[in-house]
Amino acid sequence: MPTALITGVTGQDGSYLAEFLLAKGYRVAGVVRRTSHDSYERIGHLLDRVEIVPADLLDQHSLTMVIRDVEPDEVYNLAAQSFVPTSWSQPVLTGEFTALGVTRLLEAIRLARPSARFYQASSSEMFGKAAEVPQHEGTPFHPRSPYGVAKVYGHWITVNYRESYGLYAVSGILFNHESPRRGLEFVTRKITDGVARIKLGMADELRLGNLDARRDWGYAGDYVDAMWRMLQRPEPDDYVIGTDTTHSVREFVELAFGHVGLDWQRHVKVDPRFVRPAEVDLLQADSRKARDRLRWSPQVAFRDLVVMMVDADLERLAVRREHPGHRR
Repeated sequence: MPTALITGVTGQDGSYLAEFLLAKGYRVAGVVRRTSHDSYERIGHLLDRVEIVPADLLDQHSLTMVIRDVEPDEVYNLAAQSFVPTSWSQPVLTGEFTALGVTRLLEAIRLARPSARFYQASSSEMFGKAAEVPQHEGTPFHPRSPYGVAKVYGHWITVNYRESYGLYAVSGILFNHESPRRGLEFVTRKITDGVARIKLGMADELRLGNLDARRDWGYAGDYVDAMWRMLQRPEPDDYVIGTDTTHSVREFVELAFGHVGLDWQRHVKVDPRFVRPAEVDLLQADSRKARDRLRWSPQVAFRDLVVMMVDADLERLAVRREHPGHRR
């Protein structure tokens, strides 16, 4: 039975990855930070099968001890300060988690378990003001946020440990991937939650920023499969993961409102507060390398993803309205 260690196990990707690996017969351990409240909502149904281990990406010693005690065969680093707008208000903290946290984890592996295979969650935000469309593994990085800058550091330190110490370390450059488990602060989930609230009579308007920004949106459940496939290859390498198609925020809004029979223009207000200081206008993946070498391809279409998220928020909010004390 192989053992996998997941940082960020309580997040969107971590929860889907834990499910995926458990189904493959893995022993799964998930790293969580010690806090005054639990945040196990996304993995509540897995707690009897996932080993929860405390550690912190800000603390080198705790990471080294976890690697030593768990003895993982595979380590997936999905933990980060991952919300782009927050990276402008908390740029130093974003750097500590999203950049230096990668180094601490790699150093823990080098010291305590150099045979482990390491996956780093890189991001399409590293391309930022992209020099070409679409973006592939060789496209130059031009990040446009402190988050994107931190992810570039995390990406290159992973390459550096691979080349310097011979670690099996890879980066998955994942384009935007969403699901009903996406955080409410992210624009896709903000839209589907807003649509559900308006449909149920719990709200009347939805305030958004740049409706013209275009993204390559896929389903998070598909993308964790790609993470796993990267660590099964004979040699470590980096891969772009995406659907290779783009849609605007406006298209997402139109589909979401249209699914419940509402006219989005009656409810959506553009609010300058939600426009980024430096915008990323267009990100589109060229994932041919992953499709050829990993035999991976996305399974959930854009329209189906939007419908899935709207339906999940409608169900969640309907339950909450009927049972006000319910935490779903």
